Amino acid sequence: MLDTASNPSADGAPSQITLERRRLGLTALDGNRTAGGYTLFARQTGGGVVDMVDIEGKTAHQWQMPVRPGRDAVILPNGNLGYNGSHATSAALYPAWELWHGGDFYEATPEGEIVWRHEDIYHHHDAQWLPNGNLLYTVAAELPAHLAPRICGGDPRKDGADGIFQSDIVKEVNRKGETVWEWKIWDHIDPADLPVHPIFDRRHWPMINGVSETRTGLILMSLRTTSGVIAVEKASGRIVWHAGPEVVAQQHTPIMMEGGSVLVFDNGNMRMGSSNPFSRALEFDPATMEVTWAYTDPNAPSFFSPFMGSAQRLWNGNTLICESAFGRLFEVTPDGDTVWEYVIPDFAEYPAPLNQFIKGDHNTCFRAHRYAAEQVPWL
Repeated sequence: MLDTASNPSADGAPSQITLERRRLGLTALDGNRTAGGYTLFARQTGGGVVDMVDIEGKTAHQWQMPVRPGRDAVILPNGNLGYNGSHATSAALYPAWELWHGGDFYEATPEGEIVWRHEDIYHHHDAQWLPNGNLLYTVAAELPAHLAPRICGGDPRKDGADGIFQSDIVKEVNRKGETVWEWKIWDHIDPADLPVHPIFDRRHWPMINGVSETRTGLILMSLRTTSGVIAVEKASGRIVWHAGPEVVAQQHTPIMMEGGSVLVFDNGNMRMGSSNPFSRALEFDPATMEVTWAYTDPNAPSFFSPFMGSAQRLWNGNTLICESAFGRLFEVTPDGDTVWEYVIPDFAEYPAPLNQFIKGDHNTCFRAHRYAAEQVPWL
């Protein structure tokens, strides 16, 4: 049954949260065309709760992790939960750092037993748990002083008084926590060649907010403040291709498809040629930079997440999309028909000091993942 109930506050008065006055929980289901399975997400304001819901929107499983999410949670090949938690004593690099750092990684059994932990107080945004058990993620690192004057664009009024700019290193660690591979972006790209978008804070260039490793040995990296996706050949470290702001706009979560195209969540902030922002799930051919598939809402501004977001290609060809800012998870067919939609019904404040930057109650999650029944046989 779809959730069509209104959502009054405890005293019977209408909720003052606009989203909470709308339909929550399962709001759409086409049982004949959905891929089925289970959807996993970690609420940013859930205090460490990780939810898995079935195709009818009912809670199938739940974890209570020791810390709130830094960003994401996934099901690992062994059936355990891989969790990107928010480190309690993460490096305080600049005021907004608290919004997107993680750095406290856990592996937990379905019963919640912690079987592995890794800490890195410089980690931020995304991470990928690799098939070999290693962990791939991005850390912030101070940009060498001689390169700091090369940063251009953005809003220099927001620069720190110390003149320090943060940049990014992508690294892979093994189960012992040892770094087995790393790549420094400033060794390969001149900051002057990738200007920061107007009005944006320049203190973190270019802010790699998404990483993934392909089966062909490429590391895909999403560059947030400059709008772009790059592919790095892991063996040599060279940049193979770069999709710039003419293709994507402040995107997240690049993933290479089996045919070699790349699927991203294209947030739409600062999109070239557009004065009205809207989000889309976007697939492009890195050989030609041509868009091969895209989903936008028929009323384009109705689908927009200015931050976070994800897109996942499912086993039946459908695409699961996470409109993060509004806690809306939905599945579309290749033709763009919505066949499943679930709006996270749980709202809460971000904890201090995040509530200085993001006020009010939220149902946000960084990313959502869909799993087939055989991937969670313990259910």
